Amino acid sequence: MTLLKKKDEKKTEQEKVEERREEVLAAGRKFKYPLQWTKHRIVINTILIAFVVFAMITIGGWLALYRLGMTDELLFRVTKILPVPVATVDAENVRFSDYLMFFRSSIISIERQSGSQFDKTSAEEVRTKYKRSALSEAEAYTYALKLAKELGISVSDEEIATEFYRHLKIGGIDRSEEGFIKIIEDNFGLTKNEYERMLYLTLIKAKVEASIDVKANEIAEKVETILKDNGNNYQSAVEQLGDAIIYEETGGLVGSKNIDGGRASEAIKLEPGESSGRFISMNGDGYYFVKLISKTEAEVNFVSIKVPFTEFDKRFNTLSEENKIDEFIEIKIED
Repeated sequence: MTLLKKKDEKKTEQEKVEERREEVLAAGRKFKYPLQWTKHRIVINTILIAFVVFAMITIGGWLALYRLGMTDELLFRVTKILPVPVATVDAENVRFSDYLMFFRSSIISIERQSGSQFDKTSAEEVRTKYKRSALSEAEAYTYALKLAKELGISVSDEEIATEFYRHLKIGGIDRSEEGFIKIIEDNFGLTKNEYERMLYLTLIKAKVEASIDVKANEIAEKVETILKDNGNNYQSAVEQLGDAIIYEETGGLVGSKNIDGGRASEAIKLEPGESSGRFISMNGDGYYFVKLISKTEAEVNFVSIKVPFTEFDKRFNTLSEENKIDEFIEIKIED
């Protein structure tokens, strides 16, 4: 003990300070390195947990959409953010959100109008039927989008706004925009943006159909020539073109805002005996011509000719026959 004390006394003050400093640092390292190791483990564990949670959400979402066939609002909102496909049409992805939008707008309307009149089995059959219809509809619109891209066809925001306003006034009711949005939310479960998406798809498909349907355009030109040469005599067009066109009469006065593809709203603009030029029906399935017979301030009596579009459906059906439509969900329709 005396020897150690003597050795210690021989040390300079600087040496003593350095020695003490090293003792303190050595003691600190015992806590520093385990803490660094702990932080490292925390980071790794956090990443692993996040990965597991993400995997569980992904697998759960995949099962809900592709195996269980769930169609609830949460999944609808998720598919709007994540553009996952429900099918492919000619190698073009069909948005799951479009399929759910068509299905939900149809089934919500049916359920709210019909109430609980369906038993469990019948209700499931109805849902399956509308799922099949919604998927086919989404596939057709996706094909129209593909053709539109190839043909350089587009729809402007102004065209969508005009169509929205036209729908707002359907039936001759002077609705406010807020009131109309409330109607589509209550009856179809759609927001304004979702309704505008439906209008966009309808408009783009109508433009595509009009562009590719050479036969319909040729028939429409023949109708124009016949009406011009025969003083707007619609019967002459019927006699000459037969089944190539569809002729209809109102048989009396109907509301000028009648839901009839836009014919009544065009007729109210005319004078008796006057014929409109060709125009595309509101649902985009063909050309219309209308001739006004008589009218009042709010009603019209007219005759009409329709030239249906057929080319798009032919091409779309060919894709199915050639197995160029792949569906990622199974919808079984019972015979």
